[in-house]
Amino acid sequence: MLRFLAMRIASAIPVLAILSLVTFAIIQAPPGDYADYIRSQLINQGGASFAEADAQAQAYRVEHGLDKPLPVQYLNWIGGIITRGDFGYSLYYNKPVADVVGERLPRTLLLALVCHLLASVLGITFGIWAATRQYTWIDSTLSAIAFLGMTVPRFLMALIIVYLLVFQFNVSEIGSFFSPQYGGAPWSWAKFVDLVKHVWPVVAIATFGGLAYNMRVMRGNLLDTLNAQYVETARAKGLTGSAVVMRHAVPNALHPLVMYQGVVLPYMLTGEIETAIIFALPTVGPAVVGSMAVGDVYVTATFMMVLAATLIVGNIIADMLLVLLDPRIRQYGES
Repeated sequence: MLRFLAMRIASAIPVLAILSLVTFAIIQAPPGDYADYIRSQLINQGGASFAEADAQAQAYRVEHGLDKPLPVQYLNWIGGIITRGDFGYSLYYNKPVADVVGERLPRTLLLALVCHLLASVLGITFGIWAATRQYTWIDSTLSAIAFLGMTVPRFLMALIIVYLLVFQFNVSEIGSFFSPQYGGAPWSWAKFVDLVKHVWPVVAIATFGGLAYNMRVMRGNLLDTLNAQYVETARAKGLTGSAVVMRHAVPNALHPLVMYQGVVLPYMLTGEIETAIIFALPTVGPAVVGSMAVGDVYVTATFMMVLAATLIVGNIIADMLLVLLDPRIRQYGES
């Protein structure tokens, strides 16, 4: 097991290196950089002439190394990460990129993990419920819910909820995690309830898509498994219906869902990102959009690297879970 884990981690290093290079090149592909943003701000808001603004933008470009060739900028950035753990300096937020990531990533990961747990538990439960009641009104209702969850865009659901909260229910505290009275207060039950009141739309929307996928996959796999010969043998031995389903059918129907865990964390992260942009929550989503809009390349590239790392880590965890779940995989690996 340890040898397998070490090999997977070692193989992830060149993948991350290639992803960092491709990501950095794509982000830098559009014309313009942060110095151009400064020049436009000086002209539009500072009242400077084009010549004055362009001179200051050029000086800023030279000072921060934005005038160097793209390969040199990439090597300086990746070299700082490897040698010093330095992800660069955010030109837009005027602080190290590590501080920007440290402020926003834990909140984003926590929201994504909560969404993942809810989507897994509810999706698998509803999938089992639908499969064991095939062609009933319960199965039809849950299938319709799954269809909506997989087809309705998450940003559209977010826009609808924002409209209802603001214009129909007069909710004014959109775009924050806490009400003003709880912002710097110590943790308490009242502060936790206030947090739930602010983040429930993001959690509900991101959970809905994952729940729908889990439910559809679990229902389809369980229906196939229930027709397998070993399940019929278990029934013939006199086992109860619940014992046949939970002890024999469900563990084997879970294999595709376990593999899905390799991509579910990035999926939940992107779901949270899309929804958080609409709600303007201080998480990864608005930071990525804001940095891309002004050409703050190091913030954008670092967040993209984080998403790639979560995908790799998720696949490693999925492989480990499959080894624990299926003894055949363990025997094959040992042989």
